[in-house]
Amino acid sequence: MQSGKTVSPPSYHTLNPATGELLKEFDTLTDAQAEHLLSNAHQAYLQWRKVPIENRIEIFRKFADLMDENIDRFAHQITLEMGKPLSEAKMESALPGMIFRYFADNALEMLAEREIKIEGFSRVYSRLEPIGVTLAIEPWNGPLYQSMRAAAPNLMLGNAVIMKPAEIVAGSTLMMDEIFEKAGFPSKIYQSALVSRDQVSRFIADSRVRAIALTGSDRAGSIIGEQAGRHIKPVVLELGGSDAFIALDSANPEAVAAEASACRLFGIGQSCMSPKRAIVTEKISEAFIKEYIKAFENQKVGDPFDPETTTGPLSSVAAADNLHAQYQDAVDKGAKVLVAGGRMDGKGAFFKPAVLSGITPEMRLYHEEAFGPLGMIYVVPDADEAITLANATRYGLGGTVFSQDLDEAKRVAEAIDTGMLGINRYMGAPLEVPFGGTKASGVGRELGSNAMDAFANLKTYSIL
Repeated sequence: MQSGKTVSPPSYHTLNPATGELLKEFDTLTDAQAEHLLSNAHQAYLQWRKVPIENRIEIFRKFADLMDENIDRFAHQITLEMGKPLSEAKMESALPGMIFRYFADNALEMLAEREIKIEGFSRVYSRLEPIGVTLAIEPWNGPLYQSMRAAAPNLMLGNAVIMKPAEIVAGSTLMMDEIFEKAGFPSKIYQSALVSRDQVSRFIADSRVRAIALTGSDRAGSIIGEQAGRHIKPVVLELGGSDAFIALDSANPEAVAAEASACRLFGIGQSCMSPKRAIVTEKISEAFIKEYIKAFENQKVGDPFDPETTTGPLSSVAAADNLHAQYQDAVDKGAKVLVAGGRMDGKGAFFKPAVLSGITPEMRLYHEEAFGPLGMIYVVPDADEAITLANATRYGLGGTVFSQDLDEAKRVAEAIDTGMLGINRYMGAPLEVPFGGTKASGVGRELGSNAMDAFANLKTYSIL
């Protein structure tokens, strides 16, 4: 209470980052509403866990079909709220259907009983069993993909999911509730929750919430991970990245540079797994740099709904301002500008794609994640220096190594401290592959055959 008036919780609001226009304001749940939502989730879990796996699979397939039918509608909302070019938003909107089909196709194997031979027992086996409500806290840069990456394994396992979206994409996330209902999921087994930070903390502390999944910054991961640890709850943290894209002496510099720049610019560079640092050996550096900067110079910045646009606005003015501050800090401290860019004048959160080299440890960009269309090129004498530089970061998500000498490429790949590493091709995030990193890039894995592990009780039964 202040001045005799009840203080309402802060609202969620979405803005068009291309224009700055307010799209919609959403009320944050009251404490009573948040408690009701959690109670409903727990009750839904108690019933859903009993539903036969074959029935869950059928519902998952229906969900996937409905998502496919609504790709254009979801893509429009994503582009409107966070500025992703419409063509890329359509690609993202196709992913939830693919994710749910993947788990429908593989659930029987993932949830199968695992036999263990032990003398003195007629049978011993273990299996993954559901545990309760999972709280998922998901980001804005892939509002559908990343939320469903967390939701699908939990729901197939038999858990309930409370989905807390990023404020700036609340509209995109809320649209998912309708698809879950139409697909035949039980009421309240999946719920979007527009809750405050304090309410998130209370959810984590509540005994009905049994696990937490977060995709976000390493700062957010540290806060949520600490709270989960305090209450002894499993947590999966998918955090930042500053991945290295390494081109060694025998690599084709033009081809590798084209792939490196395309991967860096995809999603307007706003991806944890974007290869933010191009590390190239001196022998091929001139040809590599020439091809790499060409891609940045040829970007068309503008309206993300325009099919000719290749780079839309960043997700917010704050994001664009922060990236420009990192860029300007490096320039002021002596970085070489290969392609001039930075914050653009006028409406919206636009940032002209830029490329820098000569990044040194006193610059912010050497240590921080650059979230946007900013390429960084490092030239090193040999493979060993490439390894040293690739590991000179607190992040450890992924990376890529190119060399025609496969033994050399493997040696370099094995020496890099990350959770994922592509050799002679950028890996991305295939649904079949466990996704996650080391160091400040997170804890645990999503996707792949181990996607349910962190959210399950691996229970063992023995029979005399």
